[in-house]
Amino acid sequence: MPKRSSKPPADENQAAKSILDRLTGEETPIAPEPPKNPAAQSLGRLGGLKGGKARAASMTPEQRKEVAKKAAAARWGKK
Repeated sequence: MPKRSSKPPADENQAAKSILDRLTGEETPIAPEPPKNPAAQSLGRLGGLKGGKARAASMTPEQRKEVAKKAAAARWGKK
């Protein structure tokens, strides 16, 4: 049984081409994603871990209260 792709093609033309390729047996290989840079990943994670605490430390209690109200409204407004 052929493997199924995890995502459907975004374009109708791409979907039609992939169907024709499968029917005729002329599938084009999909290029693998390039590996990610581990140094960049660790720096991004480090900034993400520091961000919220640093932001909260630099805000006044009134600013934190306003941000919390806005976040709560965004969460509960979706429902």
